[in-house]
Amino acid sequence: MRNTFTYLPPAAALAVIILLGSGCKMGRYKEDAAMKAATIERMRADSATCNSDLRGMRAEYLGLQGDAEMTKAELEQRGRELRATEEELRVKAKRMDDLDARLRAQTDAMSSLRKKVTDALVNFKAEDLTVTERDGKIYVSLSEKLLFASGSAKVDPKGKDALGKLAGVLRANTDINVMVEGHTDSIPIKTSKYTDNWDLSTARAVSIVRLLTVTYSVPPERVQAAGRSQFQPIASNKNAEDRARNRRTEIILVPKLDELFELVGGPAVGSTMKK
Repeated sequence: MRNTFTYLPPAAALAVIILLGSGCKMGRYKEDAAMKAATIERMRADSATCNSDLRGMRAEYLGLQGDAEMTKAELEQRGRELRATEEELRVKAKRMDDLDARLRAQTDAMSSLRKKVTDALVNFKAEDLTVTERDGKIYVSLSEKLLFASGSAKVDPKGKDALGKLAGVLRANTDINVMVEGHTDSIPIKTSKYTDNWDLSTARAVSIVRLLTVTYSVPPERVQAAGRSQFQPIASNKNAEDRARNRRTEIILVPKLDELFELVGGPAVGSTMKK
């Protein structure tokens, strides 16, 4: 069998070689283009990611800036509140200083008043008359024996003498109010004039108030009368000596505290007449 082959002219053979060579180059070109396209896609994806991250960072920055501005506003508000509180505390501290000064002055004034009353009544016996200071008030306690006969509300001459001397101090100290309280022992009383110890203690207090205001010219608007009956004893009522101590009249000197109550925003001075 004979070997056969197709004969190609030289020009055709060259064309075939060129075509084969150019086919390899086209394959490599297509591969490079695909790689470049993939690279571009990756770069586009990376760029999109960066843009997204940038948008997030920008939003976070704006949020932080807003928080900073809010914090600044809060600090300014707190500063205003602090300054207002400091001013309020300053005003209160000044008020307390004023109140403390007034209280010290009031204490000194009452101590001075006690001395004046004691000096005015120095000639009376201690068992008949005592002067004490407590709770910011002066208590002048006068025994029944000094002022009244038993079961009577008529003031004896020696009692009038004591009340006259006390009235002189009261007239000279116009910032003092006066409470007159009548007290009895626990032995019941019933007479044609007094039904019980309430009647007797009140009548005695009123008799002294009339002497102070009418006879000795103490301004009546400064004076009050009260009957306490047997219900505020200073002794046991179990023996004659203790019962005699309970039968007494107390004249309570109360400072006018209008300015002090104004400083603390309290009630009017009417309540200060209480023990």
